[in-house]
Amino acid sequence: MPNALAIDMDVLTNYLEHHVAGFKGPISLDKFPGGQSNPTFKVIAQSGTYVLRRQPPGKLLKSAHAVDREFRVLDALKNSDVPVAQVYHLCLDTNIIGSMFYLMEFCDGSIYWHASLTEIEDNHRRTAMYDAMNNALVALHSVDIEKVGLSDYGKMGNYFKRQLERWLAQYKASELQDIPAMNTLGQWLEANLPEDDGRICLVHGDYRLDNIMFAKDKPEIMAILDWELSTLGHPFSDLAYQCMGLRMPQGLGSIDGLKGIDRSSLGIPSEEEYVEQYCQRMNIEKIENWTFYLTFSFFRLAAIVQGVAKRASQGNASNANASKIGTFVEPLAKMALEIIAQEK
Repeated sequence: MPNALAIDMDVLTNYLEHHVAGFKGPISLDKFPGGQSNPTFKVIAQSGTYVLRRQPPGKLLKSAHAVDREFRVLDALKNSDVPVAQVYHLCLDTNIIGSMFYLMEFCDGSIYWHASLTEIEDNHRRTAMYDAMNNALVALHSVDIEKVGLSDYGKMGNYFKRQLERWLAQYKASELQDIPAMNTLGQWLEANLPEDDGRICLVHGDYRLDNIMFAKDKPEIMAILDWELSTLGHPFSDLAYQCMGLRMPQGLGSIDGLKGIDRSSLGIPSEEEYVEQYCQRMNIEKIENWTFYLTFSFFRLAAIVQGVAKRASQGNASNANASKIGTFVEPLAKMALEIIAQEK
């Protein structure tokens, strides 16, 4: 990956020793596998093990890769019921390693890439893990944004209208070829935008299994990861986004979904059960416009994927396989159109 590892270790070590209490070098950096957006490194220092997360080098889309926002939200949630890693320092000086970055604690847990949790042998544990994800999402959406100092973390008003406008624009800005399915999906979303129901809360923006770190020996969440897309928004966006991921087939991208899998045989709740569990905890009777929320999630993910492909074409994506990611845009759009057709 061009430029990502071109970091002067002496400069970085000296900086961290002067800005992070107790930090002491020498250090070594090891890039974590995966991750299409902000390159993330394991930092092994004399004083301990840490995680460094930086913006990728090169020209970036407006508002993308906002590691400063990630740092802010993680710091704000440190005393809440939302499981997050402790953050230590945000560096805005791009002269240190070539882009802004932040340092946080290293959580020694497990991340899973198969929605069926094939690595887990116990159905009861799978059930408990999905329950923990559901409960953590409710905790996130229940955060008092004024109390934690995040009342200005995003715009008020119709979240889905703003998000749809944003991702339509982002998609067009990173479009490499015409994809009719994406055009059709975008048009349907514009024509079926629900009225704003006034709900607003802190949303993660990328709430899915591989962004959640579990303890190695029990079904408890140590930390929710990757807060780059977090903002003030509508709670159903996170819920629909996770459910979209669970609808995915195997072999599409880096994480396998549950399409065609008998969930009950694995102790994993159905989509209806998972949504109902969330609604009960949030004291919500029913979710209207579920098809819109689901299909919007597909469009947004496809737009994000297209952005990864665009960066790869410019030589500044954070993952060596990023150039292949663009092939997933059309399948994602077609899956959303299938949901719309089924609804009709």
